[in-house]
Amino acid sequence: MEELGELKQRLETQRPAPWDALPDLSLYMDQVIGYMPRQLIRYGEEEWLTSAMVNNYIKDGLLPRAEGKRYSRTHLTYLTAICALKQVLPVKDAGMLAGQHAGEGAEAMYARFCGELDKALKDTAERLDPELGEKELPALALELALRSYADKLACQRVLDLLRQRRPETPKKSKKERKEEKQ
Repeated sequence: MEELGELKQRLETQRPAPWDALPDLSLYMDQVIGYMPRQLIRYGEEEWLTSAMVNNYIKDGLLPRAEGKRYSRTHLTYLTAICALKQVLPVKDAGMLAGQHAGEGAEAMYARFCGELDKALKDTAERLDPELGEKELPALALELALRSYADKLACQRVLDLLRQRRPETPKKSKKERKEEKQ
């Protein structure tokens, strides 16, 4: 089946730009929104990143604040991770996972993310047989869906464990946040 062959090829070859290939000059919001679709495999034309989403990620502490009105390579790495992970996790969990490695620095977090993404895409590509007939597609879809279900269950439990081990940071009032900005 030609479509499965094309999907398999994309899963085997398409990857986000490596750190050194990301723009090293700061981008404005519209440039970021235009750049991000190149970072991940997608089908369809739905908007999966908007300026409102970026602003919400910043407001929720999932993404560093912009430098003025400009976004750096670091922002692109976190947005790439969040955009991929939010396909299967709530956005806050996606941001938490990306942020778990923030102490390593953005470049190290991004390298870890890209390495894990590469393994996952290759693993799924191996399961695709372009020679499958139309009758075998429902079984393949079921296998892929159940693998996703099992992986999501395990991921949710691991995230619960991470949350239990992480010290709670008290929420700051609007007044406290305002005072920090000054």
